[in-house]
Amino acid sequence: MMKARLVPIYFDPGRDQGFDKQLSALESILGDYVEFLPPVPLGGPLAEAEAVVFPQLLGEAYSRVEDFRAIDRPILILTSEFGTVSMWDWEIACYLRSEGVATIAPYNLAQTKTVCRALRAMRELKGARFLVYQDNPGEGAQASIFKRFYWWEEECSQRMKEKFGVTIAKKSLRELGARAKAIPDAEADAAWKARPVPTDGVSERAIRSAVKLYLAVKRDLQQDPAIRAVGMNCLNESHFLDATPCLAWNLLYAEREYLWGCEADTLSMLTQYLLQRGLGLAPLMTNLYPFLLGDAALKHERIAKFPDVPAEPENHILVAHCGYMGVIPASSATEWRLRKKVLAIVDPSATAIDARLPLGDVTLAKLHPTLCEMTVAEGALTAYAGFPGSDCLNGGVIRVRDGPRLVESLCSHHGILVTGRHRADLELLSKVFGLEVKTV
Repeated sequence: MMKARLVPIYFDPGRDQGFDKQLSALESILGDYVEFLPPVPLGGPLAEAEAVVFPQLLGEAYSRVEDFRAIDRPILILTSEFGTVSMWDWEIACYLRSEGVATIAPYNLAQTKTVCRALRAMRELKGARFLVYQDNPGEGAQASIFKRFYWWEEECSQRMKEKFGVTIAKKSLRELGARAKAIPDAEADAAWKARPVPTDGVSERAIRSAVKLYLAVKRDLQQDPAIRAVGMNCLNESHFLDATPCLAWNLLYAEREYLWGCEADTLSMLTQYLLQRGLGLAPLMTNLYPFLLGDAALKHERIAKFPDVPAEPENHILVAHCGYMGVIPASSATEWRLRKKVLAIVDPSATAIDARLPLGDVTLAKLHPTLCEMTVAEGALTAYAGFPGSDCLNGGVIRVRDGPRLVESLCSHHGILVTGRHRADLELLSKVFGLEVKTV
């Protein structure tokens, strides 16, 4: 597994016994996560690496602020024998912050390992590719909606390249659909027999179409090991397909933890990647319908009213995507079924995932389009709600702390959801990538 690279830095006039002892302790504690490069003096040239680490801080730091400012990558302070910052170094870290030098100073080992995973994700993204299948995004069904999305702009792809190093690779969805349909039925049947999943109301034809699409995508992924996530414009250009990719995303995640982007949303793919590779979480992409939106949200989901909640409806969100809660990996779900499609926009033989996460704490997160900020909201998944005959047969109900502020802070109708409370870890991850965190 790829490791993050750290350059240990010491103060002149030279390394001492304390530095070497602490560096040895860090190598023992973190050797499975990072590669420690040869140490260099503060102000010296740095090798290619994701971050620098100070195993030791001295009072000399107060007079070397300019050398700290010249460091062009994350600065870790790991000065205790336990792989964390020493409490005796809080003053120096505080002084550096006041002088405009951002540092990362974990106070427990779990945080340190979170930072190391985030740095590993940073290295992986450099030279990685996200594959999207699309031809003329925005020109197909529901063009008035789909033409508005920033993730299809070249500016968005360029910003992702400049900030994170990831390249967006594009393939024709029309050609993918044709290649999938050309796969023999017998091959699809054999693949299904080897990887069956629970289904309800799904026809044999629909299963074959879903499996063929999975096989066609998998072949493309096998030809390019640099691809780390994949998505397609599966609704707006659904006329090219006789299936939806929901089953494919589930199987590919189970096999190789490939992340996905419904509607070819590359910003959601990148957010999922940071959470999955940086924090070790299983992400879910879904649509956010704050109760505060009222009729605009209700009309889109074709429901008459929002679910009843005990109190504070203004602090609640309905989360749903393509008829159900979203593409939840089977490995994360308490209940999981592949069902026939719900949305009228897709082929009659298309399918969708109907699944549930455990009730309890959840965290919503999403990168801002400028890639300078991440919005984070902790809340609780309190219930599930379904409306027969609507586009929401099994959605989730989430309670958040401040619904009005969340609505004002949202940067997309797509949100990334993970179980548990992870604001503190996301703040650490954001420090690694130079992001501001807007906590709601």
